[in-house]
Amino acid sequence: MSTAAAAPRTGAVLADLLPATRTRDIALVVGGAVLTGVAAQIAVPVPGSPVPVTGQTFAALLVGTALGARRGFLSLALYAVVGMAGMPWFAEGRSGLSFASFGYVLGMLLAATVVGALARRGGDRSVPRTAGTMVLGSVIIYAVGVPYLALYTGMSLSAAVSAGLVPFLLGDALKAALAMGALPAAWKLIGRRG
Repeated sequence: MSTAAAAPRTGAVLADLLPATRTRDIALVVGGAVLTGVAAQIAVPVPGSPVPVTGQTFAALLVGTALGARRGFLSLALYAVVGMAGMPWFAEGRSGLSFASFGYVLGMLLAATVVGALARRGGDRSVPRTAGTMVLGSVIIYAVGVPYLALYTGMSLSAAVSAGLVPFLLGDALKAALAMGALPAAWKLIGRRG
């Protein structure tokens, strides 16, 4: 590995530290989709909500942040398209697009792109910046997922917020805390090696 590939540089995301090849990019995109699909299987039902707590949102935000906007978008697009085509790797082994939490999948696609763009601008290199990046990514997921939930189920928007947002805030705070520790630590470790 060359010094240029190992040293963190402005405008880089973690994935850019690997030697640049088309094969690398394909592997990262596919790997990000698979990681999100596997994390979606960590699902805990929430009483009174058609939306489970999953590892899917954390994986999507991590993929976007680590891969950058373009690869993060492609990875989550691959995840969505393969799931819509029948691969049972959405939350609780679902596939297709006819279920109440599909809007969150669409929100994750947008969120991975945005957090990837922020990471390229240093949004994952310190605890406060990572916190802001993860919060914005979560807001985007909910901004798409909650209205979709309301439309799909016929709930009022306030009922959708109660069922599809409020029960998940504590878990999202824990996921953000994990990212706030892991991502800046990874950059610090890489900086010491470079």
